[in-house]
Amino acid sequence: MMSPDRFPSRSPAAGLAEVASLKQRLIDAVAPVIVGQSAVLDGVLAALVSGGHCLLEGVPGLAKTLLVKSCVQALALDFGRVQFTPDLLPADITGTEVLEEFGSGDGAHAAATVAGRAVGGAAGSGGRRLRFLPGPIFRNVLLADEINRAPPKTQSALLEAMQEGHVTSGGTTHPLPQPFLLLATRNPIEQEGTYPLPEGQLDRFMFQLQVDYPDATEELEIVRRTTGPEPPAIAPVVDRALLARATELVRSLPVSEHVMRRAVELARSTRPTAAESPAWLRRLVRFGAGPRASHFLVMAAKAAAALDGRPCAEPRDVHRAAAAVLRHRLVTTFEAESEGIRPDAIIDRLLGRDAPSGA
Repeated sequence: MMSPDRFPSRSPAAGLAEVASLKQRLIDAVAPVIVGQSAVLDGVLAALVSGGHCLLEGVPGLAKTLLVKSCVQALALDFGRVQFTPDLLPADITGTEVLEEFGSGDGAHAAATVAGRAVGGAAGSGGRRLRFLPGPIFRNVLLADEINRAPPKTQSALLEAMQEGHVTSGGTTHPLPQPFLLLATRNPIEQEGTYPLPEGQLDRFMFQLQVDYPDATEELEIVRRTTGPEPPAIAPVVDRALLARATELVRSLPVSEHVMRRAVELARSTRPTAAESPAWLRRLVRFGAGPRASHFLVMAAKAAAALDGRPCAEPRDVHRAAAAVLRHRLVTTFEAESEGIRPDAIIDRLLGRDAPSGA
């Protein structure tokens, strides 16, 4: 079970109750602004408390940006937004080094702070130095809006930050503030002037969350709210200390051997060459999910259990997270694409749900 010293001022049960309340606080805080999209909210919060990143996919006009901004306001985190365009450069995201002059009075300080990167001028006579100007990625939450509109060189500027939690510029490593969460949006309709994300970068996203159309009742409520008075401002309801405790608790939550085996078995069953792969899948999938998917399935299960106030993850938590964790990790065959079989249909059949058409 959880070690009590993780929460020195409270019992493990009290810690679980506190983390479970975090989810409800967030839902209540954004309720005046966001209508529906509970699954997306759950996914964003699960990624945040388990150290993952999210790719949000949906057609224009579904309030993806508003949803992200509302969540960040409720969580009292630093927020940055970058609109990805074809002319965006890596330095526009990570930051850049600038050359500045310093006088003779602060030459010693300059030499110390820039670690020998001062240039020109005799000792005590001033000179020039390189100073790093942080980019918008130095926030707790970065929204990469329409990430597939920037070329691969710019997209790749995010890889180090997503995996290592820092940025390297001019040979110097700059740590990012913690927690750090990348939320990227992608429009699945427009393909002209876009650059598909490579599989290696997609694999670094914990979830791909589908932002769907609202139902009729929700859409009516959206129209009612957006054509009336301005909604009230969202007040912060969760501080960083609580968020840090939630993250620590998720890491500490126990997972039984059979839950881990179920996660590994599910990830391996998506690989056509694996023994766990069913025969029908081999004509539909060229490449399946890697070991990172197994890791994220377990972390997602732990996050779901903690946010529900349960002391341990269960197989149903793995199944709930399967589509969001696996859908962007499956590379389907031409045969599957020609028959209109999407990754979600393949995942459903692996879970014993409806079979994909023609499979």
